[in-house]
Order: sequence, then C-alpha cells, then structure tokens
Amino acid sequence: MYKIAVVGTGYVGLVTGTCLADFGMETICVDINEEKINNLKNGIIPIYEPGLTEMVVRNVQYRRLQFTTDMETTIQEADVIFIAVGTPPQPDGSADLTFVMKVAEQIATHMNGFKIIVNKSTVPVGTGRKVKQAIAEKLSELGKDFEFDVVSNPEFLREGTAIYDFTHPDKVVIGAETEKAKEIMKNVYRVLYLNETPFINTNIETAEMIKYANNAFLALKISFINEVANLCESVGASVQHVATAIGKDGRIGSKFLHSGPGYGGSCFPKDTQALAHIGREHGSPLHLVEATIRVNDSQKLRMVSKIENALGQVAGKQIAVLGLTFKPKTDDMRDAPSLTIINELASKGASFRVYDPVGMEEARHALKEVEDIRFCSDEYEAIQGSDAVVIVTEWHQFRNLDLDRLKRELKSPNFFDLRNIYDKQRMLQYGFNYFGVGV
Repeated sequence: MYKIAVVGTGYVGLVTGTCLADFGMETICVDINEEKINNLKNGIIPIYEPGLTEMVVRNVQYRRLQFTTDMETTIQEADVIFIAVGTPPQPDGSADLTFVMKVAEQIATHMNGFKIIVNKSTVPVGTGRKVKQAIAEKLSELGKDFEFDVVSNPEFLREGTAIYDFTHPDKVVIGAETEKAKEIMKNVYRVLYLNETPFINTNIETAEMIKYANNAFLALKISFINEVANLCESVGASVQHVATAIGKDGRIGSKFLHSGPGYGGSCFPKDTQALAHIGREHGSPLHLVEATIRVNDSQKLRMVSKIENALGQVAGKQIAVLGLTFKPKTDDMRDAPSLTIINELASKGASFRVYDPVGMEEARHALKEVEDIRFCSDEYEAIQGSDAVVIVTEWHQFRNLDLDRLKRELKSPNFFDLRNIYDKQRMLQYGFNYFGVGV
C-alpha cells in the first residue's frame, strides 16, 4: 500500500486527497495555510461541494486522511506526491507556474528516496519536463542522488459533482515515461482499474494537452449554442428545439448544448485562455479557441443589452437577481456571468436585490464595489418591489417559483430567464414580459 501526499488543499487537492483516502489509501494533505489546515482537522471545509464534508470527517475518523503544514515530514513519508496547487492566469492568459515550481523545489529539498511526483494541477504542455528538470537540478545542488518519476494525471472534476466525477470517471489519463510509474499509478487508482474505468496511458506532453483540449472543446460547444441562440432570436426559431434535435445526433451529443449567459468558473475561462496562449507561443494559433473566448465575453454583455433594451433604461430601476454563482451546487463566483451583468447594469444606474442559496458570502466579496445592492435572505425577499427579476443561475429552487406571488410583489412583471428553465408560452399567458435566450 502506497502512502499518498497531496500538496495543496484547494478544490482539486482536497477532493483528490479525500477520495483517495476513501479508496483506502493512507493520505496526507499538506498546505502552508495554517488556519485552513486547523479548520480541516475540525471538519470545517473551505469550499462548498455536496458530500465532501461527510467524506472528510469519515476518513479522518478512520485515520486514512490527515491534514498538516509539515511539508518536510509529509514528503519524506510519502511514496506518491500529488501537486495540486493553483495555476492562476497571468495578464497575457498564460498559466502562472510559480506555486508548482516552488513545490517541485521543496520536494527535491526534502526527498529521501524514490518518489513519484504527480502533476494534478492544470498546467501548460511542457510543465512536466520543467518540474523534472527543476527537481534534478536541486538534487544535484544538494548532492543527492535519488531516482524519481514525474507523471501528468489531469483532473476532470465538475464543481457540484466532484465526488461522483472522481469515483466514477469517464477516463483516467496517465502521462508517464516509465513502466514503473505507470504500474504505481495503476495501483493508486486500483479501485477504478478494477471497475474497468478506461485508462489512457500516454506521454507527459499528451496528458497535459488532453486536459486543455477537453475543456476547450466543451467551452466551444457552449459558445456555439449561444451564437445559435442569438440567431434564433433574430429569425424566430427556438434554440431549445434546435439543441434537442442536433443533440440526438450521436456524433454531437446533447451535453453542453444549453444556451445561456455564457460560461464561468475556475476552469473554462482559465483553460481556454491558457490554451490560446500556448498556441500563439508555438506559432500554431487556435482560432476556434480564440473565437470561443470572444463569443463568451460578448454573450455576457448581450445579456446586459437584453435587460437594458427591454426595460427602456435601467437608471433608477431595481433589479432582482436570482443565482449568483457561475453554476448550481457550488459557491464559486470566479468569472460568474452574474458579475458582468450586475457590474455593467450598476454602471448604468440600476440598483439590486440579490439572492443565491450558497454563494452569498463569496458574492459579497466579489460585488463589494457595487454600491446599491441588497443581499436578501431568499428569492421572494429579492423580488419585493423590483422592476424585473433575472434568473442567472439555475438552482433547483428557482425552477418552480410561486408565479402568483411574483406578479403581486414585482413592481413590473419583467421576467428574464437567462437559463430557459420556464416555458415561454406559459409565462406569457401568466402575464409576464418573458425574455429567454434564443426562445
């Protein structure tokens, strides 16, 4: 049985470490943030992810999962070390590898024998080689002569369903140079291997490329259906029927063909920007990826224009916004469409009453520059006296709103359904001024 270390207790690191512990592996999660580690030891989870708290508490209780700030001891005791630190975007769109390279140096500094170093963070193609070189140079500088292998093992976790995605993946990608590394990684994921999960064994560069290509293609599908939705509005077609029909084609598939206000979150914006930068850097520009980014940015602004055009002007208008996070089942506000929509409308003089089931704390921080905004206790408090209601994130509780109550408490029956979760004809019959996306 291998001992596992996971460096970084952010979204990817915490889910990875906890799930590996649940697979029966002895796992230590290490982070430099002492407050976060102390909270984790007490069962206080820094992110909202359904099922994660219970899994952390259970595995800590069974002593399969530990949390520490002691990097030296953790590295020395571990056989397999996952690097799961952040790779935030830089101004030019490229991924910042500062944290990854710092961890690589620390691993070399404290190495006491053979280790498998696994890049779990999303990193540009070529990072595995850089990590390998950095470790080798540090070992040489310290006069150490230990063997090690570097592996690329990208994650494909969706916020809100991360536990299921880790335990029931479509695939496990292993980018490794030696048979020894491949065999050890197969044993780390033995539970998945026995369940006949497809394993893709390849080289490091290919594994790194798979992650970016995977996310870029999904983002492209979203931007494509949003452009089709915009055209549907102009010609009187229904994007929902279009998406259903083309999704029945087995070569296309129905997933990620839901029109809306654009994608956000921690992955798609960052990964498309990074892949586009890699293409430019290597003289092979990815025109479709570049277009995907532009379309997504313009889609968010198009929602602002939709609201502004329908209301005549927004200055002095109070707008209720339901759903602030970039998607349901998460508290993640990174690049959420709601941020663009609220900030743009605020700059035009609108005021806001907003509500999100789990994202209110993150939203307060993200929207701290908006002056006239009230954070409400529920969706019905948000609509009181508002000139319009805007559904930005399709939380389940917004799918069956009390329409009679909405009509009573809204100042004007303007209903902007940016996720198309209501039937247009029914809403019109109810007396709402209904505005969807592509319907």
